[in-house]
Amino acid sequence: MRNIGGYQLVALLGDDGMGQVHLARTASGRLVALKTVHPHLAADPRFRERFRREVAAAGTVDGPYTAGVLAADPDAEPPWLATAYAAGPALSEAVSALGPLGPRQLAALGALLAEALAAVHAAHLLHRDLKPANVLVTREGPKVVGLGIAGGAPDEGTGGTAVGSPGFIAPERLAREGEPGPAADVFALGGLLALCATGRNPFGAGSAPKVLHRTLHEAPDLDGVPDDDWREFLGRCLAREPAERPTVDEALAWCAERGAREPWWEREPVTGLIRQHEEATAELVEAAPAPDAPASAAPADSPASRRRFLLWSASGAVAAAAISTAVAQRAD
Repeated sequence: MRNIGGYQLVALLGDDGMGQVHLARTASGRLVALKTVHPHLAADPRFRERFRREVAAAGTVDGPYTAGVLAADPDAEPPWLATAYAAGPALSEAVSALGPLGPRQLAALGALLAEALAAVHAAHLLHRDLKPANVLVTREGPKVVGLGIAGGAPDEGTGGTAVGSPGFIAPERLAREGEPGPAADVFALGGLLALCATGRNPFGAGSAPKVLHRTLHEAPDLDGVPDDDWREFLGRCLAREPAERPTVDEALAWCAERGAREPWWEREPVTGLIRQHEEATAELVEAAPAPDAPASAAPADSPASRRRFLLWSASGAVAAAAISTAVAQRAD
């Protein structure tokens, strides 16, 4: 099988616009999500330089709720990076199974996501695309994936289109009012929490142009938010002016004071969904031949092999972030 940077590619998971994402493993069996950059982007010296700079910064992101960059080679052909991998449903799938989150459940999630953003910002990066598909719910808890490595290049200068997802991209990025700051990620955090509380995008459904127009010109729809305190907090997070939004630290403190003691992601039906995604990952691994071994060495229907994989995952050897769901649901 194909080998990149010492990682054996196991299965193609999808394409996130910047490159192809594969499930891959080391010779010892550790799983990673490995992204190879598309040739047309790799051929752009400005992109490659920004990729080099942001990969170096992402390597310093240190937090339990983010998917860390394990290794990268910006100068390779093609450039690539590997992030830690774990199986789990996207946040949208988990909340759909559980139902809209109550105030204490919402606060627990908000505190966790704000802590993840704080770790990203401490590395002098922005996420740029926080949305349900870029939050994966694993047995270790929700993980923020899809860091905006080299994803912000189109925001620079006067040409191009802002990168992001309708309903979560901040107004200042749509209006191209200078280089976006951490407040743009706070806006996305507010949109994500509003969606988890109501089951609806706060700027409505429909075509992307319509959603983006509402983001620029209309107040968010917060009907169904649990209470007045949450309505006021989310309204501030979704304020049109960046200066009117809370900082990430303020959002973290506000949510931490109100969070439930027992995380909702440690209860059924969410834990059942996590097991399903672990089983699906195990099947991909079992179907691939082990490095330097015949395909028959790990039969796909081997229950012993699957148990070993799931026990390994449970012990934490398979670390955060399941990019497969993020790629498959990128349009969410």
